[in-house]
Amino acid sequence: MSVRSSGACGVALLIAAWGLAPFAAAAGPPRSRESFNAGWKFARFGPMPDGSRLPEPGAPRWKIPARASSEETGKNNTADAALDGDPKTRWCAASGRKDEWLAIDLGPSPKVAALAIDWEFPDLRYAYAVEASDDGQAWEVVRSVEADHPVEKIAINPGRRLVRIRVAAPPAGKWASVAEVRLFDAAAKPVVNERVDQGETPAATGFDDAGWWTLDVPHDWGIEGPFRDDLPNDTGKLPWKGIGWYRKAFAVPAADRGRRVFIDFDGAMANSQVWLNGRLVGGWPFGYQAFRLELTPYLKYDAENVLAVRLDAEKWGSRWYPGAGIYRNVWLVKSSPLHVAHWGVFATIPALNDDAGTVSLAVTVDNQLDVDALAVVRAVIYELDEHGAVSAEVAEAKAVERSILTGGQAQASLSAVVPKPRRWDLESPRRYVARVVVERSGEVVDVYDQPFGFRTIEFTGREGFKLNGKTVFLKGTCNHHDLGPLGAALNVRALERQLEILKEMGCNALRTSHNPPAPELLDLADRMGFVVMVEAFDCWKTGKTAGDYSALFDEWHARDLEAMVRRERNHPSVVMWSIGNEVAEQDGPELAKALADVVRSYDATRPVTAGCNNPEAGVNGFQTAVDAFGLNYHTDDYARILEHPGNANKPIYTSESSSCVSSRGEYFFPVKRGRDSQANFQISSYDVDAPPWAQPPDEVFAALDRNPRFFGEFVWTGFDYLGEPTPYNSDATNLLNFSDPAKREAMKAELARLGSLKVPSASSYFGILDLCGFKKDRFYIYQARWRPDLAMAHILPHWNWPERQGLVTPVHVYTSGDEAELFLDGVSLGRKKKAEFEYRLRWDDVTYRPGVLKVVAYKAGREWATDVVATTGPATKLALAADRAEIAADGRDLSFVTVTVADAEGRLVPRSANLVTFAIDGPGEIVAVGNGDAASHEPFQATRREAFNGLVQAIVRIKPGQAGPVILRAESEGLDAAQVVIKGR
Repeated sequence: MSVRSSGACGVALLIAAWGLAPFAAAAGPPRSRESFNAGWKFARFGPMPDGSRLPEPGAPRWKIPARASSEETGKNNTADAALDGDPKTRWCAASGRKDEWLAIDLGPSPKVAALAIDWEFPDLRYAYAVEASDDGQAWEVVRSVEADHPVEKIAINPGRRLVRIRVAAPPAGKWASVAEVRLFDAAAKPVVNERVDQGETPAATGFDDAGWWTLDVPHDWGIEGPFRDDLPNDTGKLPWKGIGWYRKAFAVPAADRGRRVFIDFDGAMANSQVWLNGRLVGGWPFGYQAFRLELTPYLKYDAENVLAVRLDAEKWGSRWYPGAGIYRNVWLVKSSPLHVAHWGVFATIPALNDDAGTVSLAVTVDNQLDVDALAVVRAVIYELDEHGAVSAEVAEAKAVERSILTGGQAQASLSAVVPKPRRWDLESPRRYVARVVVERSGEVVDVYDQPFGFRTIEFTGREGFKLNGKTVFLKGTCNHHDLGPLGAALNVRALERQLEILKEMGCNALRTSHNPPAPELLDLADRMGFVVMVEAFDCWKTGKTAGDYSALFDEWHARDLEAMVRRERNHPSVVMWSIGNEVAEQDGPELAKALADVVRSYDATRPVTAGCNNPEAGVNGFQTAVDAFGLNYHTDDYARILEHPGNANKPIYTSESSSCVSSRGEYFFPVKRGRDSQANFQISSYDVDAPPWAQPPDEVFAALDRNPRFFGEFVWTGFDYLGEPTPYNSDATNLLNFSDPAKREAMKAELARLGSLKVPSASSYFGILDLCGFKKDRFYIYQARWRPDLAMAHILPHWNWPERQGLVTPVHVYTSGDEAELFLDGVSLGRKKKAEFEYRLRWDDVTYRPGVLKVVAYKAGREWATDVVATTGPATKLALAADRAEIAADGRDLSFVTVTVADAEGRLVPRSANLVTFAIDGPGEIVAVGNGDAASHEPFQATRREAFNGLVQAIVRIKPGQAGPVILRAESEGLDAAQVVIKGR
């Protein structure tokens, strides 16, 4: 099957952050869009960072409360869950210790005369005691129950205030866990627990928030820490689960009467509810999805308005660190009642050649007037320069009229021909903007600007992916949305820096794993020249972890798909829609087809795909539901899927590849996959290790070269991310990667072993770059593969091994050349040439002695590139380097400063772990620090950090409007200090 599209699309309305200059007609009436990020009040409730629990003001509370010796707050397995009447929830202790207990306060319900315990595992046996107390200090045993003699119901003396279930011995391998405690009165009738209102909530206009923090969004409350050993490492050991309230006071002038006022959230994690002046406006549960709410009916003019937002991340489940809070941008939009609808322009390109390009604009107009209206809709096309600024007018679309009933919508189809269009492509990502104008009775009532690009895409089974008629191999990376030390809070410069580094490596494609991205990511992809697979979900009906999207799927999946596609379908960078990642429902096409049809109803110009970790999905019919089939891992199944009858014309690629794991600057011996590559909660950077379902990059390259019909790969992952520290995690979702029963059982045993260890690891090891964006060795094997015309060579490991004097210490070289010669102190150790399906050169018999390693790489017989690694001297000084020495003084732009622990010659000293302390002079702030160590629990919001293998990072911003220079100083005991100057503009 061939999937062909000539749709070329662009970004959303007026993204000022990237130079899309506000047009005079759009900056004020009839339409405005202003940042709503500044000046929020914030407070947190429910599970707190220190492990305590703070009641939510005014929140309903249980009439019969419960508490416990410990509870799995990170998984919502709290004491109250055992008395909530829901058998699907549970209390679970936070350890497997004996004598964990669950206490129930019967004070308000003195009629309770008996209880029955529904254990989480009813077929197993628990030894426990039911105890009673009047003061919580002296406890009297009511009944002891042996494991071999279970009882159904236990009588309690009515009038006792407190009852406690103390688990003397849980079943082998299990922790104390109760699904439900059922209470009964003297007549054996159930006593039902109820929620009781507790007064005014923060949604009320007059609520006293004077003691709350004042902050600007985007904001992620989880990244503030601290790291806690008792929290799960699959979500980063950070206290993100909680309930957050945000409140913002603002005024709307009387001049805005008659306009429509909306608030746009680009994302709020999670389960958002929004009130204005005490009245519920709406919300959206999926924290990754953008949404709009209309404020008009609830506004006060020339008076204070109070917007309140409640987020409940406690009830959100995730396999990685999701962050928590209003972590993306918020916008206040004002328009006339007759206006272009939200995401109401869809630009497609029905015809394109070098002489002319036709852009078709499907425009949806809303009539919120109280009368019918005759709307005149027209458009003018402008070029955008490389910075997104408006350039010359190039075409005009003929106006059309539409009669729209009051409260109704109408569609207007416009078309314009642009002479000699400049195409959007990876090397020259040129864009245009369609300014859509709505008039009524000769008056302009709305102006809406929709950027787009001229380009064609085509996916075929034989020739792969074509952009503008040219075959392009997708050199992609998967990435989660967090920004390392900055957490999940959006920062455009941090995103841009990530893409700059990926571009340097040769990456040309991005997968938004596993959720809709911040719109700014796609704006950057449009501007910088990446193609993007936008992904919707990590699960469908069957979940992977408690509280995940499966709980929302039935009610929300169609709305979330609509929102994702309508928001992103105007980006030229977007080339595929993914409806899911490694979902459980890969046994047939039915559900996948239903979701794909939803996507196609909003955009038929791009293929629908999914990332499948079950290779049978490529042959069992699932593949027929998608336009392009994505296979995660399973390199041994490439050929079988390609050769399956019916797949001859199916576009196929690897939607998730490699999952190689490594720690920057760590090397272990022997150089061997598995336990030999793992020590001290780090993983060898020889790049030979991967989880059992995954492969080092060399094996993926070979599989792709043997199966050239695969049109690309998306490597897991570009950057390390918070959470999911495989192989040092006990996350049961790892079992989803195995279809073979024997391999599943082996993995289950490994997870059980890890569950018994105190594992510090809090972030992943999958990244080609570490959590700070420092390059691991693996960066260079991909650069050699993806940029074959770049003259480069890279030696690993470092050459500081005093404990290996005289021992064999293998040396590997990554190069874009085809052969290389290695020298130690000028003596040749041999010249090697890459064999077919070989992607690194190895000298596995090098005996270590201090000195200088040098490699000379050759291509087609000519010298091509060199690299040198030398034994360094001891650390004597710090060296600082800023990625940019001048940044905007707006409080948002960032400078990323790298601190190197260096010897007297300025060379990085491997394995150095010096504590670096920072100070700043001038109007600047240290936003975060980091070092890329996945096992470190040092806080990110700090002014000190230990080096990890010689490197530390400090992230600096300049306070808004204060452009004076900032001096960042770094000191470490016994080393010469250093400083760097950052100017503001």
